[in-house]
Parts: sequence; C-alpha cells; structure tokens
Amino acid sequence: MPQKRRSQSWAELKQAGNERFKTGQYGEAVSLYSQAIHLLEKSGQKKPEDLSILYSNRAASYLKDGNCSECIKDCSVSLELVPFGIKSLLRRAAAYEAIERYRQAYVDYKTVLQIDCNVQAAHDGTNRMTKALTDMDGPAWREKLPPIPTVPLEVKEKLLQAASSAPPAQQNGIKENSSQIVGDVKKARLLKEEGNALVKKGEHKKAVEKYTQSLGQDPTEVTTYTNRALCYLSLKMYKEAVKDCEEALRLDSANIKALYRRAQAYKELKDKKACVQDLNSLLKIEPKNTAAQKLLQEVQKMK
Repeated sequence: MPQKRRSQSWAELKQAGNERFKTGQYGEAVSLYSQAIHLLEKSGQKKPEDLSILYSNRAASYLKDGNCSECIKDCSVSLELVPFGIKSLLRRAAAYEAIERYRQAYVDYKTVLQIDCNVQAAHDGTNRMTKALTDMDGPAWREKLPPIPTVPLEVKEKLLQAASSAPPAQQNGIKENSSQIVGDVKKARLLKEEGNALVKKGEHKKAVEKYTQSLGQDPTEVTTYTNRALCYLSLKMYKEAVKDCEEALRLDSANIKALYRRAQAYKELKDKKACVQDLNSLLKIEPKNTAAQKLLQEVQKMK
C-alpha cells in the first residue's frame, strides 16, 4: 500500500512560502501563507506573534504582485495582533503610497520613526509624502492628516529588545544597533522623569537641561518636546517654545498640548494670526477644550 503523505504543519507551509517569495513566485507564496494562516487559526493555539508574521508575509507577497488593497488588509490584521510591527507598518505605507493615499502613508512612515529613527526607508517615505502632500494640499497639509498614534515607551523598548535578541535573519529590517537604541530609550525615559520632577518643584531651567539630555538619547518622544516647551513658556523663551512644539507636531500632527503651547507662545510673540490658526486647529480636534476656547477669546480681543 502506498504511504499516506504527511500533511504539512503551518511552520513548514510558512517556510515554503518564504522560499517561493525569495524566488519571485508571489502567487504561490500567497497560497502557502494562506494555508499556514488557516491551519494556525484552526488549531486554536494562541500564537499572535506567529500569526502576525504570517499576515505580514502574505501582505509582502500581495504588495509585490501589485495587490495593494489586500496588502493593506493583511498589514492591518497583523498590526491588530501585534501593534506597531515595523515591517507591517512599512508594507502598509508602501501600499498606501502606491494607491496615492499619501496621508495614511505619511502616518505609517512617521509611526515607524517613533520606534526606530534609524530606518532609512521611513525617512525616505516621509520626505516623499511631505512633498506629495504639499503639492496636493498646500502649506496647510498637516491639518488634513489623520492622527499619528503615539508609540508608548514600553512598546518601543519591547520591540527593539526583541529585534536585538533575534538572529540576524529574523531582525525585521531593524538595524543591528538595536540594543544600543534600547539603552538610549531607557536613559531617555529616566531623564524625562527627572525633568518632570523638577517641573513639579518649579525648577524649569534645570528641567530644560534634563529634557534636552533626554532628547539627545531619544529624539522621537513627543511628550518630552511638549514638556520642554512648557518650561520655555515659564522662562519666557517663546521662540524656543515654538520650535519644540513644531518638533512635537512633526511627530504627531494632532497633538493637543503642542498646538495649545505653541498658541500660547505665539500670543506672547504678538503673532495673532498664527495663534488663532493653532487654536482653531486644536478646536477642530477637541471642540470642547475650554482652555483653548478661553485663550481664543482673549487673543481675538488683541489689536
């Protein structure tokens, strides 16, 4: 009697999919990844990380085949399973870019840079999207962006730690200096917390020094910029406050604190137009913000 052929495991199907992908057989890779996803989901095993990788790999195959809508769907599922996965964010950004959904692509590229500011593909993508959006929407293009999610420090540490401890073949495109980045992120958080403690004591000048040191370790942490801007406002260093709020808004275009504190600085610099513009942008996002409403009333009375 002929031997019954052993059915492949999801891991074997994934490996076969990887091999097909490497040789440019993207349609076959999609089929193999789909079988692996079906088997793993059917098994009832709770393996969100493995399932996330399978969806992300299938998304890469769809992208290579020009099927951007399916790529976006798979990346979104992958990111629901494991939030802030760099490969899934980059693949979804590329798919959005290909179908000219530049705002969504910009958000994904900027999210990647919050996790690892050394990913060149994300820098290049951000620059392309900035140009495309400026051409499309004019100088006020940032106001039309969807919110950019803030990546929690704990998530950054976890993702970068996983990347630095993984074998080179599994590093998901993250630079090999990931362990150094993890150390920097931890140092940045400690320095930021020291700055926060100094603010509570009213020692704003010393707090600025701590926040500056923190940003030297991790220049992608939005709240450190907005915290330092608060100190600059207290020290009447309004131009510096504006610069910090601009940096925060580059990372998160809908950041309420950055918009409010920049408006405060503009008020002191007698730039009524810019102040009103920031407050109107803030109130579009958060219409019931009473502090912004009050400041807007004050500014509108200015000559």
